[in-house]
Amino acid sequence: MIKKVEMENLYKCCEPSELPFNTTDEIPSLKETIVQERALKALDFGLGIDSHGFNIYILGESGTGKMTTIKSILSEKAKDEHVPDDWCYVYNFKNPDVPNSLSLPPGKGMSFQKDMDELVNILKQEIPKVFESKEYEKQRTKTFEEFQQKQKVLFTELEQEVKEKDFSLRKTVSGLALVPVKKTGESLSEEEYESLEPKVRKKVEEIGRQLQEKLDDVVRLVREAEKRVKEKIVQLERQAALSAVGHLIDEIKNKYKETPTVSGYLDDVKEDILEHLDDFKPQEEQPAVLPFMKPVKTEPSFIRYSVNVLINNSGQKGAPVVIESNPTYYNLFGRIEHKLQYGMAITDFSMIKAGSLHKANGGYLVIDAMDLLKNIFAYDALKRTIKDREIRIEDVWEQYRLISTVTLRPEAVPFNVKVVLVGNPWLYYMLYSLDEEYSELFKVKADFENRMNRTNENMLKYVGFMRTKCAEKGLLPFDRGNIAKIVEYGSRLAEHQGKLSVKFSEIADILKEADHWAKINKSTIVNASHVEQAFEERIYRHNKVEKKIQEAIQEGTILMATSGAVVGQINGLSVIDLGDYRFGVPSRITAKTYIGKAGIVNIERETKMSGKIHEKAIMILIAYLGGKYAKKQSLTLSASLTFEQLYGGVEGDSATCAEVYALLSSISGVPVKQSVAITGSMNQHGEVQPIGGVNEKIEGFFEVCKISGLDGTHAVIIPGRNIKNLMLKKAVTNAVRDGKFSIYAIDTIEDGIEYLTGIKPGEIQPDGNYPEGTMNFLVAKKLQEFSEALKEKKESENNNGAEKEKNNK
Repeated sequence: MIKKVEMENLYKCCEPSELPFNTTDEIPSLKETIVQERALKALDFGLGIDSHGFNIYILGESGTGKMTTIKSILSEKAKDEHVPDDWCYVYNFKNPDVPNSLSLPPGKGMSFQKDMDELVNILKQEIPKVFESKEYEKQRTKTFEEFQQKQKVLFTELEQEVKEKDFSLRKTVSGLALVPVKKTGESLSEEEYESLEPKVRKKVEEIGRQLQEKLDDVVRLVREAEKRVKEKIVQLERQAALSAVGHLIDEIKNKYKETPTVSGYLDDVKEDILEHLDDFKPQEEQPAVLPFMKPVKTEPSFIRYSVNVLINNSGQKGAPVVIESNPTYYNLFGRIEHKLQYGMAITDFSMIKAGSLHKANGGYLVIDAMDLLKNIFAYDALKRTIKDREIRIEDVWEQYRLISTVTLRPEAVPFNVKVVLVGNPWLYYMLYSLDEEYSELFKVKADFENRMNRTNENMLKYVGFMRTKCAEKGLLPFDRGNIAKIVEYGSRLAEHQGKLSVKFSEIADILKEADHWAKINKSTIVNASHVEQAFEERIYRHNKVEKKIQEAIQEGTILMATSGAVVGQINGLSVIDLGDYRFGVPSRITAKTYIGKAGIVNIERETKMSGKIHEKAIMILIAYLGGKYAKKQSLTLSASLTFEQLYGGVEGDSATCAEVYALLSSISGVPVKQSVAITGSMNQHGEVQPIGGVNEKIEGFFEVCKISGLDGTHAVIIPGRNIKNLMLKKAVTNAVRDGKFSIYAIDTIEDGIEYLTGIKPGEIQPDGNYPEGTMNFLVAKKLQEFSEALKEKKESENNNGAEKEKNNK
């Protein structure tokens, strides 16, 4: 049976007397997250468990406080936790392309960097002093004098022997050469040598050969001695420098003795310093290549002894919490920077920069899931980091270059981060379904509610949230009448009289807007009129499209009847959602039926403008008609259904009831009231099911009826199960109160037939027929006529075919 929805069911008021205060200044701020027990328990579990893969995905609708909640929880939890180590990159003396990572206690990284810089500065002063000392010069001179003395002795003995055998040792461009001489001491010319007797010449050659062998032996001995001298000088320099370097290195070692990796690094530093002592000596200016060019003085680089402090936790209180708002690959994993020098891009380990994962190491990293997926390489690299438990800094574009370039490959840093993704439910379930690794890496699901029960306790918590926002944003105090309006708005957002929306961002925006209008009006307190103004101004900023559609209806561009009765035509209701604003609009639905076997044709489907849910609804409609009217005969008809003047797609099943009434009207020939609009889904048994957007749909038809003038005949029929969702605007409830507009509810399709057509639906009799004069009787009768007509036509075609065949024979 159709029932009229009473005034008290159209809107659930929040009486100011339900709120035990006068203004928000009288109540304490809310410090807890409300109505998210399930999510908070999941977060407590996920943040507490120390096992691989138990990272967290927080899912919920936008504006439900996901990010605010996780920030608050992490800030409290992290401050009592252990401060993680500092991380540094240092030069790798064994493999310069792979800088080494060092872990140091919190705050020690900068200290180590400072100590190494001071060490280099001291050595640049002390090592030259060592080489200028008298002791060093004395030992160095002694070594060279010993070598020179030995060299002199060797060559003196050789020269004596050469002279005795009538040869002379001469210096040439190619080195020392033996030349035969005459008794007078003059060199033997080539002609004189050739004129010698063969026996004499052979003897000279033999003596020359023997002397040359001795000369070669002397040169070899001199070179070996020279080599030994160089080794002695190097060893001398090392010993001298070690007196300046050793104790300084040992002091730093002792300072960082708790970190074994530092000791090994300092041993490498000491060895490298001793091998490159020339870098610490005063540098001589190189002569200019051209006279007019100033010579460039090249300074040795000591950058390899510096320390690149990647992460400095000296001022950190507790574990780090990093909120990465722009999760690009380089922002997450760090980068290797370059600088241009002489037209070339160069880099070294000191240009390695940390990413968010390094900064959050030992703590927590919060990332927006959608932002992560929108950035190329970021999501896959994050999964790889979690799986491998190490953070690598890589040049991600290297694989896409045509030419391979040499670059640094820093040693990986151990990964110890609890990763928290924040996103919407759709993204969570998509990742869970399509990415097989996701469920192994993000095992904790924290699901945020979007509604809460509208109890007195929860209303006070709601008000506590408003008080908190007032304090945070410096808003004027709100009186309780004003707060009551916002509580009612919360139910409107939740689309339920017994619920409140927890889309706190929407509530916060209304508070700010109401505060603005109060200040414009020079008020010291925000009252209900300011909230009403905030609602009205917000709607006015967004409802341009809605007003254009209403204008088109008023001008007759969009055909819409709100009076009279028409066969096969009814007003359906739909919702247009623009993202920032949604509103209801009526749609004219028409049906045409005639003899045939095509069945019910959904014109939107035929033109590929119908969605899957709408197509399903049409099939349910067909099943309902078949079950009701085709028990004795087949459902034989051709019918078409369409949304007139609809140029976009159709989706959803909320127009199913309207489509059924349009079809029944077309079949029976009984007109349907045009002053009424209807919305509702249905099942195969004819039961009316609830739909979404009921408030917007009613208000949309109400605004169209206002154009032609409300006369008391206008009404909307909704599913009975949607009464609890009604939170209608004041204009609609006032019109209902004044008798100018009505809202009715039905539970079955037959409940609305009499109100729409003026004819009773009629119940089936024991003989299987419907009472004469009822809607069901008229529909069944017309369907029978269609069936008989089609049968007669078929028999006539068969007879004509048989007669033609007989004549042909």
